[in-house]
Amino acid sequence: MKISQFLSAVFTASMLAVPALANVDASSQGAFEDATTHAKTPLAEKLTDPCYPNGCKIKVTADELVAEAERLIAAKQYEKAGVLVAALAEAPGYALQHRFLKGYIAQQMGELKTAEAAYRSILNDDPSQTRVRLELARVLMIAGKQASADYHFRLAQHDKSIPPEIASTIRSLRGILRDQRNWHMEFNLGLAPDSNINSATAAETVNINFGPFQLPLSLSEDARAKSGIGQTGGFSGGVRFKLSDKAAIVADVDTRFVNYQGSVADDIQVQMAAGPELRLGKTSSTSLQIVGAHHWYGGRHISQEYGAKVDFQKVLDEGQRIGAAIDVRKTFSDLSPAYSGMQYGTNITYERVVGSSFIASISAFGRLEQLESPAFSSNSFGASVGIGGELPFGVNAGISGSVSRAQFDAAQPVYSPDPRSDMRFFGRVYAGLRSLKFIGFSPSIEYVYSRNDSNYTLYQSTRHRGNFKLSRYF
Repeated sequence: MKISQFLSAVFTASMLAVPALANVDASSQGAFEDATTHAKTPLAEKLTDPCYPNGCKIKVTADELVAEAERLIAAKQYEKAGVLVAALAEAPGYALQHRFLKGYIAQQMGELKTAEAAYRSILNDDPSQTRVRLELARVLMIAGKQASADYHFRLAQHDKSIPPEIASTIRSLRGILRDQRNWHMEFNLGLAPDSNINSATAAETVNINFGPFQLPLSLSEDARAKSGIGQTGGFSGGVRFKLSDKAAIVADVDTRFVNYQGSVADDIQVQMAAGPELRLGKTSSTSLQIVGAHHWYGGRHISQEYGAKVDFQKVLDEGQRIGAAIDVRKTFSDLSPAYSGMQYGTNITYERVVGSSFIASISAFGRLEQLESPAFSSNSFGASVGIGGELPFGVNAGISGSVSRAQFDAAQPVYSPDPRSDMRFFGRVYAGLRSLKFIGFSPSIEYVYSRNDSNYTLYQSTRHRGNFKLSRYF
């Protein structure tokens, strides 16, 4: 199938005047004395006809330019084809073919950055162009950008119009990419206006039990919700050391921080994990990692955690994927022995491609905390849903949310004779401009909403947070 036929079903032919193609070669430095006489002559013949020494013009249709460019591409005469494609830029309604052919020629000539830019410009306008996405994935794979290539192959794989043999090739390529992905990194920096930087209650007083009576206790300013604007940043990355065709050692690190005026709500978290990864088949894998984490809050170290996590991933057909994880940790608190103890967590997630450029997911999760104090020990469970992907105009956007319930093991008698019980709500909306880059960084904006409804007034809180950041992916 021809390139242009794959890209679009119907294009309206439009007539245009094209200057003499003096840069093709000596045989094409001419045109026709009378363009009308030769209007139906194939373009390949028009370009080899003699022309007056002073040059002239030929009149051709955009479809003729596309057809001749395709013929030259098939013959691997890329420089000649490039001249015709450049002329196609002047044809109304042919921007798609122009950009695709320009990218394809650059790809064949090894000019990967030019090809990537051309393909991305098409997808910025129309993320549903599967053929373009496949070519972009190929370029990214050749350029060594395995994670990005796998992402675009995954989206393309969902298109049911793809022939079975191509779908099979995509599955094989994704397996190769997963096996070759040796490292990844992400940096981000930003500003975060926040309505509740300390996740505290807005209440001015809480009732405490004093014998048979309840007395209102006034809260200090530090114990109540306060707003602020913070500087945020983060880094995540990982390396993969291949041991054999089915085994590797994987190491990951994840850090994030937020800094507010003063230090009362400054938050820094660091987590590291390392361990073996095993391929269970062409589409599934499992890993076991030792985990260590540290947490600083309000200018002081508040906790450290050590444990292990087991992860399982399986890739299904048409861009679907399932995953499950179990996480077990021992927590040591610097605030109080009451917060030290064991933590157990589990989750299962299902993902699939929706449409041609979005990935949707649904997860169920649970958590058990067995701490030294039963009043702070709890069990919780919940679910989350989300969808995100590419929109026209070079925008990446998404929305997600979760709801969970936490039940504590014992009461805090000073506040209530009943154990604490919370309902937690979380929502996130984000948008990023992937088509705009500054020193490799792309801008994005994010809004996060969280609310904790508790039978203890002290733990009731609502939080609105924005995040304006620049991110770079490697």
